[in-house]
Amino acid sequence: MSRIISIAVVAALGFLVAASCSAQQSEKTGVTKAVAVLNPTAGNNVKGIITFEKVDDGIKVVAHAENLTPGKHGFHVHEYGDCSSADATSAGAHFNPTAMHHGAPTDANRHAGDIGNIEADSSGTAHLEWVDKMMTFDGPNSIIGRSVIVHANEDDLKTQPTGNAGGRVACGVIGIAK
Repeated sequence: MSRIISIAVVAALGFLVAASCSAQQSEKTGVTKAVAVLNPTAGNNVKGIITFEKVDDGIKVVAHAENLTPGKHGFHVHEYGDCSSADATSAGAHFNPTAMHHGAPTDANRHAGDIGNIEADSSGTAHLEWVDKMMTFDGPNSIIGRSVIVHANEDDLKTQPTGNAGGRVACGVIGIAK
């Protein structure tokens, strides 16, 4: 019996050492920046770049897109980092790891991927800066390896589960930045 207890204690200590080393390694190599390059879906010519940077209050999102129709366009993080299909449906649904309702980026009850809308001016250029308190670069709400989608229409911020934002005009995979 004491041999079994000794083995269990050694195993537990080994686990604690491994967890401690993993936490220290994470602190040393923690992600602080990410980027997504927007590419157009079939029949569209929207392009742009989105940066994500860890700040005290959350993740700062800075987005720039060109060749949009003037007006608001739904703008979301989607569950898969896969823009390979012509219409970007390979990116899946809105990123929603906590099974919340779709909503505005200021709502407490919303998808982790709900960024709301990006608004294009009369020349089709859009710029957005937003600090998101729900997004992270690690854990279950991590956006790393997921995708960003710009939609054809405005997100109404209430229709479930997509905000009625229409087709996907651009897609970019979120990757770790230097």
